[in-house]
Amino acid sequence: MTEHTKTDGLPSMDLPVVPDAAGLGYGKSPVRNERMSAAKVECNACPVLCQISEGRTGACDRYANRAGVLVRVDPVVLLRRELTAEAPALVPFARPGAAGEDVESADAGAPADWSGDLLHANEVFVTGIGASTTYPDYKPAPFIVGSKADGVDMVTVVTEGIFSYCSVKVKIDTDRFLGAEQANVRYKGEVVGHVTTAEYGSQMLSLGGVHHLTGGSKKEGRMTLELMQNLCNKQAAECTIDGGASLVIQAGRAPVVNGVEEQRMRVGCGSATVGIFAKQLLDLADEVVVVDDHITGVLTEHQAGRCLSMAPSGIQMRGRKSTPGRYFQVANPGSGWGGTDIADPLSIIEGWEPGVARPGLRLLMTSTTGEQAQWYVLDEQLQPVEQPMPPAVQRVVDRIGENCEPSLCTVLFLGGAGGSLRAGVTENPILLTRAIKQALVNVTCGGAPAYVWPGGGITVMVDVMRMPDNSFGTVPTPAIIAPIEFSMRLDDYAALGGHVDHVMPLDKALARGAWQDDGAPTAREWRRADGVNPWPLGHGPMLG
Repeated sequence: MTEHTKTDGLPSMDLPVVPDAAGLGYGKSPVRNERMSAAKVECNACPVLCQISEGRTGACDRYANRAGVLVRVDPVVLLRRELTAEAPALVPFARPGAAGEDVESADAGAPADWSGDLLHANEVFVTGIGASTTYPDYKPAPFIVGSKADGVDMVTVVTEGIFSYCSVKVKIDTDRFLGAEQANVRYKGEVVGHVTTAEYGSQMLSLGGVHHLTGGSKKEGRMTLELMQNLCNKQAAECTIDGGASLVIQAGRAPVVNGVEEQRMRVGCGSATVGIFAKQLLDLADEVVVVDDHITGVLTEHQAGRCLSMAPSGIQMRGRKSTPGRYFQVANPGSGWGGTDIADPLSIIEGWEPGVARPGLRLLMTSTTGEQAQWYVLDEQLQPVEQPMPPAVQRVVDRIGENCEPSLCTVLFLGGAGGSLRAGVTENPILLTRAIKQALVNVTCGGAPAYVWPGGGITVMVDVMRMPDNSFGTVPTPAIIAPIEFSMRLDDYAALGGHVDHVMPLDKALARGAWQDDGAPTAREWRRADGVNPWPLGHGPMLG
């Protein structure tokens, strides 16, 4: 009977033997599908258990059958903290091959005689990208790397997690109305999430999650997975919102709403804008109205105008008055002025109080971004007449726009790492959870800092823009594959019951690459660490 390679087969590196599920040792597993062709390899990297023919990859495109051996397709991504600004973006590296085998460098065009001088713990970090998974979770993580940082013995447990419990939170910096709260978000016709509560100057979407991945139809699960992978890998995705807008979202790019690329995020609500620029508009205008979907500001009634001793203008506003100079619900949400549905700003003015308003009164109406602004003067009948905006007023309007940050999409991956992947770290998973909450363990995703939510479990959130490109993959269960690393002191790792017998020195980890049963290393890819992120194994920013 031909035995078939599994991902729990490890290369021979003088490492301790770990029993497999049958207790027969790490390596070739005797468990196989009797109906499977002898020319195929069965992969157990996820519950799908693909049977892969020679020269083909599994459904996830992460594992392949090469000459009857299961190999990891993608390179393991290694970060290097650069010590000089002149260092190259990718550090040259050539992986060794078998005798007579031509092997390409992981960095195209790099010399094949890499010296290995980079094997310094303070400069190198092994990420979970390409590292392979702990699944099935009875075995230790693929990489448990020992190193020294500032003279302290450290351990980093590295793996790719299979996340069924995960979602994407999208922050879209725009005043434009995208859809009502709780409205469904659709991708290729399938419901993949919903609009959630708006924040200051931003619309928020919650996409994915286990109920969309597994709780609906197969197509809903597939489309949810596809959308999440695209967004997490910084690619563009086109969505529609029931009763709302169509939009194209991409991490690090401006949103495109109903075919129009957004430009600005508002400087503040209407009330805040009135307060910020009140002194600059004093003596230039007799009344200023900043139109906003949430809180429209009226300068002379506002506390800022009163503190500056501005005379009442007699303006009578639509909407519900909150506090002086602050009005709610002046119009419906929309894609017009200040996130409302109005095209004519005068439509939110009911009239002018006789005896208070006067002919010649100067009125500025602007949106919260300054993208829409008009100048009016009251005539003898107290009707606003549009006139050319004075240069001094235009400069203040321009300053409103200047203080608006660019419109942007931010994509945050949120995943529950409190499940079985913890078994790859320790035999007593609750101790890992407690150590993280006690700040004894630094959690990163592809080397990027992850925020760990309070409360039970290990719920991590990470900005995908801080992660290396193409950090995420999928398996058709359906689930997202995301890198995750747990870094801690060696003594703390031992105290939480970690797999200390499987800690390998950094140089061996780098020589090894991703798992292969034939013992040959696969490609590794060096990337210069992002200077924005803190260094996972020490203090201070990563230089570069």
